[in-house]
Amino acid sequence: MNMKGLEKGVGAGMRAFSGARCGGRDEVYVAAVALKGPAQLLFSLNLWDLQHFMVITKPSSSSSSYPLTVYDFQPQDPESIWLAAAALSHTKIPGAILVRKLSKLPLRKCWFVGFTKEDVDVHTFNHTWETHLLVGSHDCRHYTQGLVEHLTGQKDILDHLRPNNL
Repeated sequence: MNMKGLEKGVGAGMRAFSGARCGGRDEVYVAAVALKGPAQLLFSLNLWDLQHFMVITKPSSSSSSYPLTVYDFQPQDPESIWLAAAALSHTKIPGAILVRKLSKLPLRKCWFVGFTKEDVDVHTFNHTWETHLLVGSHDCRHYTQGLVEHLTGQKDILDHLRPNNL
């Protein structure tokens, strides 16, 4: 995954939690980025379902130098050669929830999807999310869909964002 302005840090283990409590009018975005490693070959096809999706929140008021937070679910080792084999055989692999800071929104493939509901706790969602990843059934798309629904109440957000021709 390659996003300019992305600061590494939180999220090196099985789970990375943010105790972030959204204030009720925080902006919520969905972003899609290129995959790394073996999955990158699939991304070159530019198919909608073969992108890596994540959620970005922008607080309604922020004094931080990195005002955006990225919430992400991916394989623990996204560059493993075994990832492609696990995807093809529909085998569960260890996943990780990553929480990172971002200095600015991506310029491409980033969509505003709404505002957070009043007093939403991201930690609660991340704590209940099963971290075993199963490509096609329980992956970054499902995490993004679930977190956006938790934050905004909107269901199936990726279906609403999907271009008609893909």
